[in-house]
Amino acid sequence: MAGHAVKKIDEMEAVYGGAFKRVRAELGVESFGMQVIDMPPNFDGYPEHDHAEDGQEEVFVALRGGGEIEIEGERYPLDPDHIARVASGVKRKVWPGEQGIRMLIVGGVPDGAYEPPEISKLGVPDPMAG
Repeated sequence: MAGHAVKKIDEMEAVYGGAFKRVRAELGVESFGMQVIDMPPNFDGYPEHDHAEDGQEEVFVALRGGGEIEIEGERYPLDPDHIARVASGVKRKVWPGEQGIRMLIVGGVPDGAYEPPEISKLGVPDPMAG
């Protein structure tokens, strides 16, 4: 594998109707998780989750647009001026605002090895494909 990779986000392999860009795999990142997720305005389908089963913590960065991140029931701004970290075992859910949101999510396992989930691997079928 080359020592670098540069790719256009909108040309990366994606699942969930194009919303979940497989950035980690496209760039060849192996030591941590990294995806770009695009959500339309006021979308409420981002799943609440906590990563208790895999020990992963995540950092959320809005690249454009904005909204809120709900952490353990409390909402915080998530826009280009705010960044959020959420530990494993802590519930989180993203709520896009009026302009929608494109966010970068970076994840890893403190003191452990990162194991990429199947959905983040290139060529794995889109669960929404019929």
